[in-house]
Amino acid sequence: MSDKGTMQREEIFSKVLRAGRRTYFFDVRATKADDYYLTITESKKFTNEDGSFYYKKHKIYLYKEDFAGFEEILKEMTDYIVEEKGEEVISERHQKNFKKEYETVSENGESNSDSTGDFTDVSFDDI
Repeated sequence: MSDKGTMQREEIFSKVLRAGRRTYFFDVRATKADDYYLTITESKKFTNEDGSFYYKKHKIYLYKEDFAGFEEILKEMTDYIVEEKGEEVISERHQKNFKKEYETVSENGESNSDSTGDFTDVSFDDI
């Protein structure tokens, strides 16, 4: 089989979900017997100290015989999370509250009492 035939077999059907620092790739691939299976890849972007980027990837292989069970449990788990915690993303709410509490400055340019009252000035020489 030529490389071209292999490449065509690899790119049967794909979708991408971008979610902040994470990207999810959903790819339909073919087995050697020309049956299809699904790969789900999570790619997460990280930054090195020098400012360059690198990615960590995790992959799940899902075969047709497992689709029904996977779908059933995934639906049960996602429904449970939404029922228990709602659809609001708590980390986004937390970030908004953090900014609101700690980055508020009064009209005269002084820090709001909520913004710095909980902090202690520490010198690293003390450590």
